Amino acid sequence: MDTLRGHDVANDQDDFDYAADAAIETPPVVVSDERRMHVRAYNYWASMLGERTLPSIEDLNPDELEDFGPNSVLLDFSAGIDNPAIVYLGTALRHECEIEGSITHINDVPARSLLSRLTDHYLQIIANAAPIGFEAEFVNQRGSEILYRGILMPFSSDDDTIDFVYGVINWKEVASHDLTDALVSQVEEALRSAPARRNVAPVWADGPVGSGIDTDLPELDDEPLDLSGMESPSSDAPLADWLALARDGADEARRADSRSHTALYRAIGFAHDFAIASIESPQDYEEMLADAGIKVQARSPMTPIVKLVFGATYDKTRLTEYATALDHAQASGLGLGALADHLNNYPGGIKALVRDVRAERRAEKPARPDSRTSARATLKAAQALEPQAVTTDTDGLAVVVARREADGSLSIVAALSGTSPLSDRVVAQAAKQA
Repeated sequence: MDTLRGHDVANDQDDFDYAADAAIETPPVVVSDERRMHVRAYNYWASMLGERTLPSIEDLNPDELEDFGPNSVLLDFSAGIDNPAIVYLGTALRHECEIEGSITHINDVPARSLLSRLTDHYLQIIANAAPIGFEAEFVNQRGSEILYRGILMPFSSDDDTIDFVYGVINWKEVASHDLTDALVSQVEEALRSAPARRNVAPVWADGPVGSGIDTDLPELDDEPLDLSGMESPSSDAPLADWLALARDGADEARRADSRSHTALYRAIGFAHDFAIASIESPQDYEEMLADAGIKVQARSPMTPIVKLVFGATYDKTRLTEYATALDHAQASGLGLGALADHLNNYPGGIKALVRDVRAERRAEKPARPDSRTSARATLKAAQALEPQAVTTDTDGLAVVVARREADGSLSIVAALSGTSPLSDRVVAQAAKQA
């Protein structure tokens, strides 16, 4: 099987597999029209790295990731890896696992649920310090056979410690064998009784490029639309005119693709102009959002703007970057028509601007307490345990933490559960030194 590293997704979209214990080293972005959720999630993770060793947890907002956020879970290891906290659980994953009410830690995960399959792999992240992909099938708590594919990705609060893991998982329920056999029989019978037809081209749901089928589609004009001579609407023009101009700019940027930063920056500039105009027409703006089915996001007010302009189904990573550029423009007090030139003149362009804005946000936030220091302080002050209170496994073994006291004696201050996967790893390491 292949990992994400070095895999040619464009030539193998239907057989993109992971080794269960494989890790990804220096992460490339998978450049293809990959529709699989775990690959889109990996590309999102890789895009957040920048110059860091690990993506910052401050940049992750699962509730804003409409593409795979509902299929995700965020684990917090800052209080320890034995029973990490669940700080986010997507709605689709919660529904599939039939979880109602509060669920706060890994130990609360229902047995034989899909979530339990995802969290089984989290210790591999700690060991490899890289994303881990996996796929398998199992029978869930309802007795249904489930095929699933997922990925776990590390995040850090200090660019050094892996204290958060973000998991994304997709699944489908397999039809029962009796139902499958019945469907096959019905299809075969229909084919036998249907009149013969010739010259019928297959219809592709995902349209494999270069399939050799003549689709008789007109060729696109390679020349991008020229909007350089367009004038901005007048000051009293309706908000719809500003949105129309911004969408024309987005269309030009799509046509120009990656060949023209100028077209993209102009489109983002038009989006900023629309954002400024929407402040003067709040009611019209609210109606546009309602018509498009887009929700206002208090934590990211510019995200609805870029969704209206570029489309709600546009690449989520790009939408986040464009929204960051608009946030920067608003904070800097840039006026109408100023953002495009600002992006063109910014050293490194929009990628560098987004990196710098995120760095400023992290610097402005209070420093998170160092989890290692906090854990050590807790154990230094912990009350000693009686040896009889320490539980052992079936072999009579226990993994404990001891503290050297002032008189030279050792006190047991903590013990791991005998069923903890970490206990097995510690025992294995200790056996090598015995």
